[in-house]
Amino acid sequence: MKAMILAAGKGTRVRPLTYDLPKPMIPVLGKPVMAYLIEHLARCGVDEIMVNVSHLHEKIEEYFGEGQQFGVRIGYSFEGYTDDNGEVVPVPLGSAGGMKKIQEFGGFFDQTTIVLCGDALIDLDIAAAVAEHKSKGALATVITKEVPWDKVSSYGVVVTDADGRIQRFQEKPSQEEAVSNFASTGIYIFEPEVINMIPANTEFDIGSDLFPLLAEKGLPFYAQGRPFEWIDIGSITDFWTVLQDVMQGGVESLKLPGTQVADGVWVGLNARIDWEGTSIEGPVYIGSGTHVEAGTRIVGPTWIGHGSHIVSGAEVVRSMIFEYTRIGHDVLLEDMIVFKDYCISRDGESRHIKDCAETIWGNSRDRRLARRA
Repeated sequence: MKAMILAAGKGTRVRPLTYDLPKPMIPVLGKPVMAYLIEHLARCGVDEIMVNVSHLHEKIEEYFGEGQQFGVRIGYSFEGYTDDNGEVVPVPLGSAGGMKKIQEFGGFFDQTTIVLCGDALIDLDIAAAVAEHKSKGALATVITKEVPWDKVSSYGVVVTDADGRIQRFQEKPSQEEAVSNFASTGIYIFEPEVINMIPANTEFDIGSDLFPLLAEKGLPFYAQGRPFEWIDIGSITDFWTVLQDVMQGGVESLKLPGTQVADGVWVGLNARIDWEGTSIEGPVYIGSGTHVEAGTRIVGPTWIGHGSHIVSGAEVVRSMIFEYTRIGHDVLLEDMIVFKDYCISRDGESRHIKDCAETIWGNSRDRRLARRA
């Protein structure tokens, strides 16, 4: 079975994380989201995977290689060009345009193929979804989930008849204009004939362009509403919420790594915790090579990346700290993400690290900002 993972976008709603990481490489429990996706595809019998890449493409390619460690074959389609100075210039073609480029280059879409966005955790029964797709004689199928009405503007939504045939598709409508709250999960099943409808050398999107075209032409285009776990990381707020939920055991298939050394406390290899005067309330993960000094307070759910340093007097509460970060003496970090040179609130407000002190922590107790190790 074949699959394609959509991984060429810039992930603007997850900035500043995506200044340095392509969105599929954002980590959950220390592992890129896309790694979970590839593992699931392999378990479902998918053994050939194409990935379209553009923004920070090399980080995806270097991590996943040709897929041997996952038991699959992975290929890449770069969207962009090399200029006269030898510089690689990313130019995304849109999700459907990326499919067309792959097909014109080597004819990858020669059978029923599942296409997925690279930024969600799923446990979909792919074989059952494909079987239903084929039983209905569908050219295209979109897997849907009902979402709250106040969230519809983040998704494409569908209107179907009683048999699930899509009558209308709207891409990210406002709540007032939305005709449905059944949202596309970014999981699609396509027959090769669909690719023929995509114009060549043109930026073309699955949700904005291809799906409305299929609905307008009245082609066999279906929605499936299946019971499965779908954890979408569409924004910084989603990312913070997912991490909190996962660390509290909200996703049964995802367990904290490392060794449990105390109630609710897991550590990586060679982590050092000076327990005198230190209070840790789980769930907390402390990464490999991290030093937690005496007299600190950590309240979970909290993830502390490897190679970090939590200085005496610091308090870290319900936060996500990326690797090689130093949290200084007497700093209070609460409901925050610290990523390289940025600190980000749970609501998605980000500040450069040098501007965070007064805005985020205030001046009480002479609390200073977290600094890079």
